[in-house]
Amino acid sequence: MDFSNEPAHSEKLNIKGEHPFNAEPQLAELVKHPLTPEELMYCRSHCPVKTVDPASFKVTIDGPGGLTEKTLSYTLADLQSEFQKVEVVAALQCAGNRRKHMAEKKHQEVEGLKWDEGTICNVKWGGVRMVDLLLRAGVRMLDLLPRTGDGTDEGNMQDLHLCFASHVSPCEEADWFGGSIPLRKAMDPEEDVLLAYEVNGKPLSPDHGGPFRVVVPGHSGVRWVKWVERITVSTKESDNYYQQKDYKILPPDVTTHDKANDEAWWSRLPALQSNTLNSAVASAELSDNNGQALHVKGYAVPGASGQVKKVEVSTDGGKTWTNAKITYQEGKWSWTLWEATLQLSGADIGEVGVAGVGSMRANGTGGKVISRAMDQSGNVQRFDKQVPWNLRGVGYDAVGEKLFEDETLHRSA
Repeated sequence: MDFSNEPAHSEKLNIKGEHPFNAEPQLAELVKHPLTPEELMYCRSHCPVKTVDPASFKVTIDGPGGLTEKTLSYTLADLQSEFQKVEVVAALQCAGNRRKHMAEKKHQEVEGLKWDEGTICNVKWGGVRMVDLLLRAGVRMLDLLPRTGDGTDEGNMQDLHLCFASHVSPCEEADWFGGSIPLRKAMDPEEDVLLAYEVNGKPLSPDHGGPFRVVVPGHSGVRWVKWVERITVSTKESDNYYQQKDYKILPPDVTTHDKANDEAWWSRLPALQSNTLNSAVASAELSDNNGQALHVKGYAVPGASGQVKKVEVSTDGGKTWTNAKITYQEGKWSWTLWEATLQLSGADIGEVGVAGVGSMRANGTGGKVISRAMDQSGNVQRFDKQVPWNLRGVGYDAVGEKLFEDETLHRSA
């Protein structure tokens, strides 16, 4: 792979890999912004970052075998002039977000970059609705549904897929990058799938897929294909490596890629699609002179069952919970920012190694606060012991946690 023409990257990120470039922001800084500035958006690449000419770069929409009536191609200027611009606020989250924490909690190594909790961002995406492109190409939802004898619709579009491909740059494990989502999601205007060309009102930069990328709200970031140049209606999922042999939650006893290959696990398991309900603690600081008030901030992200409705925090391992205040939400696809102030008891902060918070102190100098999210369907975020380890460290969604340091103990020592 040729990395000689990489564009300049944001200097406000912690680099996890130089080639390909992979980096994430400091979490405490990230949650200061309801809408993530582009310089704080994490960068995830399996290939060199390419700068392409927006005047000539085209995306083609097709569907072999009559799945579309025609094949269409558009430049950025075509998209902007021929289609209504739509804006959607949506959180983008890497499938490997919190991978480092899975390895640490499970005391078992995982494959892949050791992402912390900052491979998530929340921005206003601008672009064209995917359904508008597909309708222009001649895809008709009712035409694709099976019919009963009396002419009514039966079944759904579960067996049809929308595949995305980018051949702009060869990748680590394949000559091209691709993925797919169920066609039904793309055809539903309420699902807000976009071909995006803007982020927060500005053109997409090369790091984030400019001149256009796929936006699939509620789905794992791996399906949001950057520099997309072909969109295909298909009876099969994408055959790309990153759809078929990566980004799947393998069973805990599958500890090597060789075992996954030998036992044909890749073909037996579904590709990651929807995000899962998740939260993280971004900061935890003792906020008064006596060290008795703990101020906590963080984020939560919804899964497939609807927006986050509540976030709770605990300093006693989940025996008791305190409701956090939701400080930001914007529509059903955005992240949720939250904060809480917890009053700690005198016993908790005045003695080393006592019960409660003291039982979770790091070397007798602090404690641990955990967070859990609940969605509108009543689903509650799981504890670590309920979340199985997997080789690729993807989809980790255990309760968030963060250690805090008790300065009063240092002063009294």
